[in-house]
Amino acid sequence: MTDPSSTRSSPVDEHDDDAVDEIVRSGPRGAIAVAGVATAVVIALWFAFYFWVFLPRGVIQ
Repeated sequence: MTDPSSTRSSPVDEHDDDAVDEIVRSGPRGAIAVAGVATAVVIALWFAFYFWVFLPRGVIQ
């Protein structure tokens, strides 16, 4: 078996590490955007259901 500490990383590996670090530093903007859109869709559907189903029925007596 080879000792992992004895192997040297190639310049390509260092470049990949730098690219990954840059992506992580930029933050989870895509995930936040997807979560925001999903939340907006759920709220819009809730209001649509409320206005088109509950309000036309009137007050329950």
